[in-house]
Amino acid sequence: LLPAEAEALVRALQGTELRDTGGQGWLRQHECVEKLNMHAILSASAGQEQLLTELLVTYAKVPVLIGELISVEIWKHKIFPVLCRLEDFKPRSTFPIYVVLHHEASIINLLETVFFYKEICDSAEDSILDLIDYCHRKLTLLAAQSANGQTAVLVPPQELQKQAETMEFEISLKALSVLRFITDQVESLPLSALTRMLNTHNLPCLLVELVEHCPWSCREAGKLKKFENGAWHVVPPEDQVKMTKLDGQVWLALLNLLLSPECQRKYHFDGFNKSQLLKLRAFLTDVLVDQLPNLVELQRFLSHLAVTEPAPPKKDLVLEQVPVIWDHILKKNAGKWEAIAKHQVKHIFSPTEEELKLQARRWAQTYSLDMIEALAPDKPRCGVCGVEAAKRCSRCRNEWYCTR
Repeated sequence: LLPAEAEALVRALQGTELRDTGGQGWLRQHECVEKLNMHAILSASAGQEQLLTELLVTYAKVPVLIGELISVEIWKHKIFPVLCRLEDFKPRSTFPIYVVLHHEASIINLLETVFFYKEICDSAEDSILDLIDYCHRKLTLLAAQSANGQTAVLVPPQELQKQAETMEFEISLKALSVLRFITDQVESLPLSALTRMLNTHNLPCLLVELVEHCPWSCREAGKLKKFENGAWHVVPPEDQVKMTKLDGQVWLALLNLLLSPECQRKYHFDGFNKSQLLKLRAFLTDVLVDQLPNLVELQRFLSHLAVTEPAPPKKDLVLEQVPVIWDHILKKNAGKWEAIAKHQVKHIFSPTEEELKLQARRWAQTYSLDMIEALAPDKPRCGVCGVEAAKRCSRCRNEWYCTR
């Protein structure tokens, strides 16, 4: 995007009502988010994402994005189940429904890309509490499905089942990255945010669960597979002790939360919390510490924790803030879930053939083939010999080849 285009898209971002989810205005907003998302990924890969960061801070749009994230999450859990029970809900509705489910993934992906910067975290202001709560819900889901060995997501129409499960998993992994970036700023976060992470949600113990069960790693047919760059890969024996980016995010978040003086002062190291944290010692092998040397400090902290009784947290008189976006949306729409679902079936999720074709054309403009190729993590390979390919079939535009 040109700077002027990026600025126009950022300025166009605005909060939408829950009942308008999936409507024409909402879809235009989604297109803005998608274009900014793709722009952010490409800019980050080229080390040029500073412009987008400045625009989001200047126009105070980070709280808007967080609000949209919470709104779609509430829609999924409050409106969508009612929608599926209505007799008027037709299979043709699949396309716009899929877009709504994808919207959450687009926003969390955009936030993951920009939250690396302290300015973005600061500009979230009070909405940071809603984002912390959101990340906690996603990580709890991730830990629960890993411990139980089953997926625990909402069940949409059958044809969307697999996509929804995969998307929910990937969204949860993005939320892990966002949370880690928030913990990078523990020294400058509001007291309410720290209290929420440490005491309300007990994030250190939740992160221990993720280390213990490692949801992005599994064994299939005797082979170790790990999830990286949006796909599962078989890990060769020589790389099985190698730390993945997701492993690194968990360990960095633990370092931030456990070694910060302010966090140590506020966190309650009671018997349960202490026993959970000491489980980490079994995972802090020499091979792991060699890959992330900062973990030596965590080793020392845990060794000290094992033989001492930390002082109880200091009782401060703090007027604690509460998340406003989640509560506001729930209160505003309480008792209206069925009415909203009926409105959406009639006006949004029963598109005509012409409306579907028009929307498909708009998506074709948003997702240009060249843009998608630039975002792909792997280079195209020859369909015959498998080597990296530079030429593509001019007819189907799908198959690649290395030579004639």
